[in-house]
Amino acid sequence: MILAIDPGSTESGYVLMFADDYRPDVIGKKKNEDILDFLFGPFGKKVVIEMVAHYGTGMPAGKTVFDTAVWIGRFYQHFTALGLSVELMVRNDVKMNICGHPRAKDSNIIQALVDRFAPGQKNYGKGTKKNKGWFYGFSADIWQAYALGVTYLDRRSK
Repeated sequence: MILAIDPGSTESGYVLMFADDYRPDVIGKKKNEDILDFLFGPFGKKVVIEMVAHYGTGMPAGKTVFDTAVWIGRFYQHFTALGLSVELMVRNDVKMNICGHPRAKDSNIIQALVDRFAPGQKNYGKGTKKNKGWFYGFSADIWQAYALGVTYLDRRSK
C-alpha cells in the first residue's frame, strides 16, 4: 500500500491505496497535524507527496504556497523518521501522466481517472451509499491525491 498526500496550507487530502490494483482503501481530508498521526507504518512503506513548483507564470507566490511548502517538509521529515520511503512529485508530472498535457485542469484529471477506473459509471464512479463505486466519497483534494498515487504506481510499473 502507498499513502498519497495532496498537501495544503492547513488541511491535506490523502488516499491510502493498494499498489497491486490501484484500489483506494482509506480516503479523506484532514488537518495537517492529524495527518502526522496517520497510522500508516503497519500498512505500507511508501509515501508520495505533491511538491510545490514554480512554472514561470510571473505571478508572485502567496502565503498559502509557503505554508504548504512548510507542511511538505514536515510530512517528509515525519514519514522518513518512521523509516518510510518518501517521494516528492510535482503537479506537472501528474498532469502529463494522467492527461498527457501540462495544461490539464483538475476537471480533466478527474474525468481521465473516471474513464480509466470507472468507465461508463454514473456520478463519476462514486456510486451511492448503498452501492458504493470505485470513487465513493471522493472530493476535490482527494481526487488529486489519488491522481498522485496513480502516477507514482504507473511510473513504478514502467
